Amino acid sequence: MPWIEHDHTSSDALIAHLVDTLIDTCNQATREHRSAWLALAGGRTPLPIYAALAKALPSASLTVIPTDERCVPDTHPASNAAALHAAFTGHAGIVVNSLTREDGDVQASLDQTRAMLAVNPQPFDAVLLGMGTDGHFASLFPGADNLAEGLALDSNIDAIATLPDPLPPEAPFARISLTLPRLLRARAIHLVVTGEAKRRVLRQAQHQDAVGACSVGERSFGEYPIAALLHARDHRIQIHWSP
Repeated sequence: MPWIEHDHTSSDALIAHLVDTLIDTCNQATREHRSAWLALAGGRTPLPIYAALAKALPSASLTVIPTDERCVPDTHPASNAAALHAAFTGHAGIVVNSLTREDGDVQASLDQTRAMLAVNPQPFDAVLLGMGTDGHFASLFPGADNLAEGLALDSNIDAIATLPDPLPPEAPFARISLTLPRLLRARAIHLVVTGEAKRRVLRQAQHQDAVGACSVGERSFGEYPIAALLHARDHRIQIHWSP
């Protein structure tokens, strides 16, 4: 089975488990190559994880990027990088790199992200992802015209600019997203899923025919893009669920 599931009794238990796991990851990375390199999901759910991580690693050397970003100015409330900066505020050893330019320009932001990843080709020490009720992860949405480009495992593209269709009403913006092959270039991948509704989506994606449904040539990924992550060969996804 290409995943390992961790069921937690509460969101607090999930947070505590992931904090401990990421502390171990960062400490090992620091011992091995002096600094840790993480790609972290935005959104409200994981922010307590990051704040606790910052407190637990007072002397860590850590570089963080969002797994995806809304193309908005850095000061916009919808900015994932702004939320990460707030979570890690006051920690001099943690650097948060944005995927967007200050003004949120889409093409300039994509160029910046691809240039940054080109000079940082090393695997992430850990990736932390969330999942939407439509089965999207990062900003790889089922209705996007270029979803195939973002999920193609034989691609050497690290990031795409994409426009969800339909646009989420709470965040109606173009996005920059890391691609599936770039996210899979990681020593550990953690997927956070909360609530029964998302668990039902997860179960459907787990049982999806990944070989047929995720054919790039047919531009078909089944109902849920998350299935492409779950069924990626030679990877073991750590799934963390809580009510």
